[in-house]
Amino acid sequence: MWVADGFVKTGVGLFGSGWLWLVQEPEGFGIFATANAETPMIHGKRSLLCVDLWEHAYYLDYLERKGDYLQAVLDHLMNWKFAEENMRR
Repeated sequence: MWVADGFVKTGVGLFGSGWLWLVQEPEGFGIFATANAETPMIHGKRSLLCVDLWEHAYYLDYLERKGDYLQAVLDHLMNWKFAEENMRR
């Protein structure tokens, strides 16, 4: 699934703390990473889902394995129905 692969790759590539977003693009879904307290909305993007990439979110369970954390979020926590409903609004 392209979303899962791109999501993990983009999240692992974000240096430091921040957020990983599933955003609405004209052609469908997009992936957007932001550092610190930035949001995709200031870039004109519509947020559908968000994953916390600050160390407090994953370090106790995953240490430096941010990719494993992101894969677990995708496999067990992402609410795809919620994202799809937000796209229709």
